[in-house]
Amino acid sequence: MPSGADPWDTRSGEWLADVPDEPSARATGSPLAPAGQASPSSSPPGSRAVPDARPGEGGRRRWAPAPRRGPVDPVKSLLHRHRELCERAVDPWEIAAGLEAHGLTDRTVARFRHRDVFSLAEELYARVPRTAEPRPEPEPLPAPRVRAGWALLALLPGVLGAATVTGVRLTQGHPRQSVALGGLLAVALATRAALRHGPLAGPPGTRAWGATIGTRAWTIWLLGYALLGDGLLHAVLTGGPDTPPTAAPDGPWPTATAPVLALLLSCAPAAWSAHLLAAGARRGLARSRGLAEFTAAARPLLLGVLAAFLGVLAALLALCGTLLHAPAAYPQALSLGALLLLARLLTVHRHRHAPALALGAAVATEAAALALPLAGRLPGCAFLATPVETLVGAWGEAAVPALACGTAALALLWHAGRTLTQAAAHAPTGAPD
Repeated sequence: MPSGADPWDTRSGEWLADVPDEPSARATGSPLAPAGQASPSSSPPGSRAVPDARPGEGGRRRWAPAPRRGPVDPVKSLLHRHRELCERAVDPWEIAAGLEAHGLTDRTVARFRHRDVFSLAEELYARVPRTAEPRPEPEPLPAPRVRAGWALLALLPGVLGAATVTGVRLTQGHPRQSVALGGLLAVALATRAALRHGPLAGPPGTRAWGATIGTRAWTIWLLGYALLGDGLLHAVLTGGPDTPPTAAPDGPWPTATAPVLALLLSCAPAAWSAHLLAAGARRGLARSRGLAEFTAAARPLLLGVLAAFLGVLAALLALCGTLLHAPAAYPQALSLGALLLLARLLTVHRHRHAPALALGAAVATEAAALALPLAGRLPGCAFLATPVETLVGAWGEAAVPALACGTAALALLWHAGRTLTQAAAHAPTGAPD
């Protein structure tokens, strides 16, 4: 019998010809079977009837062992499912990355009789029929180039942030508020432009600030809390706030300008970090001969890029704290910087769901830290403020954003270690999340 969609061959035609036509012959043990013909029920298992060519036997049928069917080819069925991917691929690497994006790993290819995904991809690439026209040899993936446009755009948020801080410090009263509002608008537009071009730009077809409104809202909240959150939390715990923020470093509701300015200046190092990760991954794709080999090389690359960015951010924090004579706020600024960088790297490589969840969890923690002391002022609800008061009493107001952003950053780092170290995240066939 043919298997699947295979055509009828010679053996299939012989099998069909040997099936008796009489209804009585198909009945098991039927007395209406023709004389001299054995009943199918008495046939040995795994055999078929063939005509006996010996004379004098009356053309009686005899039973002969049927040929066994060969084992089903699992690679052939996989080729049918991914034929379009295999036909348009220019080398086995594209097929391997596509299979990995569909969930196949080196541990799950044993049923296809291969040791890893890359060897399976090589067989699929060899099995696909090629046209007679000569095809050009596959070239290695081009490494991303450094362009002056995105390099200058990455510097723009830091430059405008420094100008805004200087203007706020040199003005008083209503002019100070106007300068602060105008500077915030200019910084927001510059940051949006920096995230639309260069290594920090999202994949084609998505907006620069992320895939959802929630992701943009969470990012704005986190930056706003870095500027005003510690002062607001201190005012809430001491019975306030009684007055709105004045943007003065010595006011009743102080603003943390040094860490926010350092984060704006770190937009350029973040762009370079994304560029180094992309360039290193492309070189790894060209050198590696297996998915496991690429993952082993990509994991230290990701950790090294993150460590380099945090080192530059720490230096910027020290510089801004010295120039502005303000606290550098290392714990909360470093944890927030790591969180924003990892979220952006995942978004650039088409993983947008996990960054939105991590940013939302950090925002929920900071919002709860502000809401619980306010709710504790209600009669009989003083116990609600106890966790926040205990945490702040032991580690200060900086413990809240450091704990919220640090935990979210660790979760994103674990997720990035599983996704950004796969070939599917950097190859052209990388599938979206």
